[in-house]
Amino acid sequence: MSTPSTDTLLDDDLLARVRGRAADYDARNAFFAEDLEELGERGYLRALVPIELGGLGWDLVDMVRAQMRLASAAPATALGVNMHLVWTGVARLLHDRGDDSLDFLLREAAAGEVFAFGISEAGNDLMLFGSGTVADPQPDGSVRYTGRKIFTSLSPAWTRLGVHGLDTRSADGPKLVYGFIDREDPDVRTLDDWDTIGMRATQSRTTVLDGAAASADRIVRRLEPGPNPDPFVFAIFACFELFLSSVYAGLAQRAIELAVDAARSRTSKKTGRPRSEDPDVRRRIAEAALALDGVAPQLTSLARDVVEGVDHGAFWFAKLSGVKVRTVETAREVVDRAVRVAGGASYFAGHELGRLQRDVLAGVFHPSSEDAALSTIANAWLGPVAD
Repeated sequence: MSTPSTDTLLDDDLLARVRGRAADYDARNAFFAEDLEELGERGYLRALVPIELGGLGWDLVDMVRAQMRLASAAPATALGVNMHLVWTGVARLLHDRGDDSLDFLLREAAAGEVFAFGISEAGNDLMLFGSGTVADPQPDGSVRYTGRKIFTSLSPAWTRLGVHGLDTRSADGPKLVYGFIDREDPDVRTLDDWDTIGMRATQSRTTVLDGAAASADRIVRRLEPGPNPDPFVFAIFACFELFLSSVYAGLAQRAIELAVDAARSRTSKKTGRPRSEDPDVRRRIAEAALALDGVAPQLTSLARDVVEGVDHGAFWFAKLSGVKVRTVETAREVVDRAVRVAGGASYFAGHELGRLQRDVLAGVFHPSSEDAALSTIANAWLGPVAD
């Protein structure tokens, strides 16, 4: 049986249903449960799993394209499922390089488990390189985690949560310990605290860990705090930045489509001609299209470089953080121009462009921030600042 393409799996009928539910999820601040069910039935959640392990065998390039397509219908749905795709992407990259430490994740994703990302913590700008969560090693090799993780997308649906914490008790410490905990763990609590102005359907609630345990066979890394060359860290960063950027690229593409529809459907009272013939409207749409035109090729090119193991050396993190910032800023610019074309109707909460304008704002809060990206890029080109 042939593997479905991104356009086949995410066909127009499915995207129409997903788009049709997006406004209701947003209005009710509800989770995208029906979308997740349909995507799961189509095999989207196991798309990155190798065929021999029960998946579709897609690579990162396929997923970048697919996430752009899904986000054009429902950005919050795409952003929410992104976290599961990041983990399966990490596991796939390691698997392809001969590292089977996360093969259990690939097999479980193929069996229907849903993985979420429990890394973000309030005030922790170290992200992957530090943690305020306590990782407490146990005699049986398991680790108990105590702390709070914010922005846990897929909160109502995840069955496995990838987390990290700092172990300061072991003789070889301190060490950042990465592991996976189960939903059924009684020491995991999910707060009902997600009430944002955008990306509402992700339901990225706060997760409280009160000694939640990852068994010894689910501890996947013990790393020195701080920047680390481990392929596991690189894989997380690459998948996170590329898939995240794809969501905002797809959102921006939809904004241009809505601007074009608005321009064609409105007539100027002053001239009696369609707004699509107004030179100011044409300029705004052209500027938006020009700004977005280079985003998708760069995303797919970088994804292909990751898959093929291209060596960008010290510039890898600069390229990945840079493409995230550039994509998000471009998406914000595109949506702003689209709103100006569509006019006051887009200011109403139920208007799709109004929702996109709220959703695109979330992009600035995801890592890498603009400041962090610029620091990374400066270090790549100039070297670090001397102490």
